[in-house]
Amino acid sequence: MIKISKFGGSSVADSRQFQKVKAIVESDPDRKYIVVSAPGRLSSESSKITDLLYLLDAHRQYHVDASVLTKMIADRYGEIKNALQIDYPVEEELEAFFSKYKKMSQAEIVSRGEYFCARLMAAYLGYDFIDAKDVICFNHDKTVDFEKTSEALRRQMIGHPRFVFPGFYGADENGRIILFPRGGGDISGAVLARCMEADIYENWTDVSGFLTADPRIVKDPKPITNITYSELRELSYMGAGVLNEETVFPVRDSDIPIHILNTNRPQDPGTVIRERIEEKGPPVTGIAGKRGFTSIFIYKHNMSGEIGYIRKVLSVFEKYGVSIEHIPTGIDSFNLVVNEQDVEEDLYAILNEIRQQYEPDEIRTESGLAMVSTVGRSMSNTPGVSGRLFSALGDNDINIKMIAQNSDEINITICVEDKDFKKTIQIIYDTFIREENA
Repeated sequence: MIKISKFGGSSVADSRQFQKVKAIVESDPDRKYIVVSAPGRLSSESSKITDLLYLLDAHRQYHVDASVLTKMIADRYGEIKNALQIDYPVEEELEAFFSKYKKMSQAEIVSRGEYFCARLMAAYLGYDFIDAKDVICFNHDKTVDFEKTSEALRRQMIGHPRFVFPGFYGADENGRIILFPRGGGDISGAVLARCMEADIYENWTDVSGFLTADPRIVKDPKPITNITYSELRELSYMGAGVLNEETVFPVRDSDIPIHILNTNRPQDPGTVIRERIEEKGPPVTGIAGKRGFTSIFIYKHNMSGEIGYIRKVLSVFEKYGVSIEHIPTGIDSFNLVVNEQDVEEDLYAILNEIRQQYEPDEIRTESGLAMVSTVGRSMSNTPGVSGRLFSALGDNDINIKMIAQNSDEINITICVEDKDFKKTIQIIYDTFIREENA
């Protein structure tokens, strides 16, 4: 079995976490290909190594003394090396890096977080080290060239049956370091999984996979053991974040499952993400939501007879760079739901332009709204889900401002007042998940 095992920043934060990683790797002989992030926070008061390196670059740009900062970075790696007696000269390597970082690009400086962590982990595990800059090939538009990356990986793997690989970066055709977006270590692992045609991509973090609801709202929510990529996208978009959303795309195209696991609780089953799950699950897989939305209601008499009216109005939002979250429509009216932050500076300008150019008969706004999504792959085959949902909310005096359901019927999204946000999620959880498991 080809298994890619990626360990996030919390999993490699210090020597104790390194020990946990080693125990996990040694417990399964298929864990031969390891990807690591830069060390994460030690506590809520400490900083991630990546953040320190961005700060180091800022010191470089403004010609500020960075001796305190370089000592903080060196101490973090030194603790790991000395506590575990790792045979890798990280102090000398760091000293060389600090002596020349002022001539480096920001991307190269920041990439050293993963680089030094991977070098230490390789030495600690007794594995080989393969540098991401020699494997992951970026195009000019900073997308990954999978064909060139696969070829480079095949060349680099010769004579390296087990290796550790730094996440978060690669290089362009000129050898310049290019970074993925923040959280890009997850993407690096997914790229490797796709290029190696892996059987599974393990993503080790500090949570035991996805939960059916936010534990800050619902007490002890049930874990999700299996979820489809489509369900994951719906829940992640509404705030249920466990891994970088862009992680999905490289492996989804190749139908490679992602297994989310907890480094601190390796015995937990975690969550497996697949393209398709044949067995029928419960009607609701998970519930997620976000606050801070504004609704813009537009009424135009005989709108249905005016071709392109909605498109014209949407062009105003596009002009101001505002993304539309939902568009429920009627015969002569429609609602546009947008993020409050996206329109806080331009809302009145947008409304004025719509009034002047497209002369709606009525236009009004409402802020302080929240969106809640109820997601489940089995909803479309389970009669009465929407009826139960609306009945439960109505019985608890929740006023639903808007209802939307996507085309594949795996998601019902409702809009409620912000004051009812937590209550709404709790009611939906009690109705569909707590009752199903009672």
